[in-house]
Amino acid sequence: MVEALDEAALNWGVKVLRYEIKDLTPPAEILRAMQAQITAEREKRAVIATSEGKRQEEINLAEGQKQAAIARSEGDKQAAINNAQGEAAAITEVANATALAIARVGAAIRQPGGEDAVQLKVAEKAVDAYSQLAAEAQTTLVVPSNMTEVATLISSAMKMVQAQKTAA
Repeated sequence: MVEALDEAALNWGVKVLRYEIKDLTPPAEILRAMQAQITAEREKRAVIATSEGKRQEEINLAEGQKQAAIARSEGDKQAAINNAQGEAAAITEVANATALAIARVGAAIRQPGGEDAVQLKVAEKAVDAYSQLAAEAQTTLVVPSNMTEVATLISSAMKMVQAQKTAA
């Protein structure tokens, strides 16, 4: 374009180095088409940006729910461990207390008069059992006519205990 203008202006002694277009007015139909293309491009970018935002929102929500579920699970796990450890400690304490009580009862039985105390305790338990049974029974209760039979029962139980003690 510069060469063509330079040749045309050569006769007048003008040298064209550059040219500028100051006003270009395309037809209205082309202007409308260009405007529609620009609008479509802007709308396309807006739709893409909106969908990317929704996508990122869903990812963030899912990640948050995942982390919350993991935290709840870890909490439940730790609670179960703590409960199990507490129950185990309680069982151990009960077992230790029972073992100590049995050892003390055994030591008390070996003391002078210990076996008599055991016989008395067994007799008390038998009488309590009979009285409880009588209170709860809706029908007739059969009680030994001779309470010496109860004493015989207690003494035979004590002989069995003594026999086991000597065997051990």
